[in-house]
Amino acid sequence: MPTGKKLNRSLKAFIEKQPLFFVATADQTGRVNLSPKGMDTLRVEGDNRVTWLNLSGSGNETAAHVSATGRMTLMFCAFEGDALILRLYGQAKVFHPRDPEWGDLAAGFPDIAGSRQIFELSIDLIQTSCGTGVPYMDFQKSRAEDELVPFYEEMGTEGVKAYWRRKNMTTVDGAPTGIFDD
Repeated sequence: MPTGKKLNRSLKAFIEKQPLFFVATADQTGRVNLSPKGMDTLRVEGDNRVTWLNLSGSGNETAAHVSATGRMTLMFCAFEGDALILRLYGQAKVFHPRDPEWGDLAAGFPDIAGSRQIFELSIDLIQTSCGTGVPYMDFQKSRAEDELVPFYEEMGTEGVKAYWRRKNMTTVDGAPTGIFDD
């Protein structure tokens, strides 16, 4: 059931302690993309705004979908404690390292090798549901710190850009992702 358009103190606290969240986007046609995200990459910026730092990966669907439609949903699940599922629906913007806003937005995040975009979500609907179907799971540690981050650190800046050219230029449906200005 829809619950409003603003994050209250309790929901903000819930978001800030989650080690994992999911992002869903879609273009007007083609496949829906759903991706898990983690690490210290999400910030609650206000009652109806969040930003998150997107790290490099083998695809780049989210950037293309947001550029095309702006639609985005973030979902958080309680895997421990009281059951809860929280969805944030809204319109998003994508910012690349070449964009003038990048510096100010990136200042709120740790410097992580392979950082690719920052997304800003303006929330227009917040929905909670019981979450009793979500299993209890213990968080052990992030794989990213041992695997993902060293992978991109070893590549260096130019190596990461070459990786983007090989893996991140188009979506699985062939749409351009905007990773480069050209």
